[in-house]
Amino acid sequence: MTVDVRDLADLGPDDRAAFFDRDAGIEAVRGDVREIVERVREEGDVAVREFTSEFDGVELGNMTITDECERAYENIESDLRDAIETAVTNVTEFHEAQLPEDWRDGFGPGRELGRRFRPLDRVGVYVPGGSAAYPSSAIMGVVPAVVAGVEYTAVVTPPAAEVNPATLAAIHAAGADDVYSVGGAQAIAGLAFGTETITPVQKIVGPGNKWVTAAKAEVRGAVEIDFLAGPSEVVVVADETADPELVAAELVAQAEHDPNASVVAVTADEGTAEGIATAIDEQVTAREREETIRSALDNDASGVLLARSMSEAILFTEEYAPEHLSIIADDDESLLERIDSAGSVFLGPDTPVAAGDYASGTNHVLPTNGGARVTGGLSVETFLRSTTVQRLTADGLADIGDTVTTLADAEGLEAHAESVRCRLEDDDTDDT
Repeated sequence: MTVDVRDLADLGPDDRAAFFDRDAGIEAVRGDVREIVERVREEGDVAVREFTSEFDGVELGNMTITDECERAYENIESDLRDAIETAVTNVTEFHEAQLPEDWRDGFGPGRELGRRFRPLDRVGVYVPGGSAAYPSSAIMGVVPAVVAGVEYTAVVTPPAAEVNPATLAAIHAAGADDVYSVGGAQAIAGLAFGTETITPVQKIVGPGNKWVTAAKAEVRGAVEIDFLAGPSEVVVVADETADPELVAAELVAQAEHDPNASVVAVTADEGTAEGIATAIDEQVTAREREETIRSALDNDASGVLLARSMSEAILFTEEYAPEHLSIIADDDESLLERIDSAGSVFLGPDTPVAAGDYASGTNHVLPTNGGARVTGGLSVETFLRSTTVQRLTADGLADIGDTVTTLADAEGLEAHAESVRCRLEDDDTDDT
């Protein structure tokens, strides 16, 4: 295969739509998912077992595999167990730094206002799996909930003839309370509504395929969700100082996730652009998931783009709002200051996206499809609820009393105004 360099300025409307109008592809399965969700809601475990047999080819025995996760942790190779523990430690430390403190301050005479933070009671984490291994997704989903102080964290992960022990071990190390061997839309419905076996939760987080994503969209409202995530994305912004081999390695790494992944390099230097394209061609043939990588690179939303200036490259990146943003440039900090919309940013030639995927400490559950324009990735705040607190003294109420009553009267809410006036009148009576 040959990766072509395209001029950013020459992209037509269809080309730009491919880059900027990405979606998770859930509409094609939305009707089928709605039926699955309703069946699980009405029939519980019976429907879960039926759909698991149909879609996963597995006849479920004991749906709860919490003890199996503990055994997997004890039995895996020591180097893998050490790697899992190191990742858990690093992710825990970073998320502990996010914990907000309750506070109250004075805001004018006799007016004390503040906020307090409390964890959710029950959350569910979807961990992709089956025979594939995604221990990192288990860590990224469970650890922030544990750090936030969530009382009960349940994990659902797809079954297989033999579920990969690395995933099970990571679920245990991360601190999940219950683990269910269920995947797909039926797992999301089970978490949302509960079954005879699965405990219902207040919020569901974690990445999955389009069936999982469509199910999260379907149950949203009955429970909260994090966001609707699609295939993986990366944009690499590079200048003439960037090593094309490193840029190509970033694109190839993200491309191996999914045939529908979107991987983009954008630079204002023609030599760098050509070098990246050549390096991609050379690297792909050496990768084990070559077919998947080639499919992703063939996407209309993937490629090497040549901008007329770094300013044009930055404008493209901001509009794209990537899940992952790598900046390999001499002035990376100043370029970062010009970009507001990105899920997670990786600065410099020695900061591969894979570091954040596994063990730097940041979370890899991130918004895709332009979601970074309005939200961030999974964090401690995902699992917290905040409450405002206020206390007024008589003088404090008197200080804002006229403002409150005037606005209440303007809205035609006479009882609101009276609830203030009666207190002010009582205070006047007390003073006499």
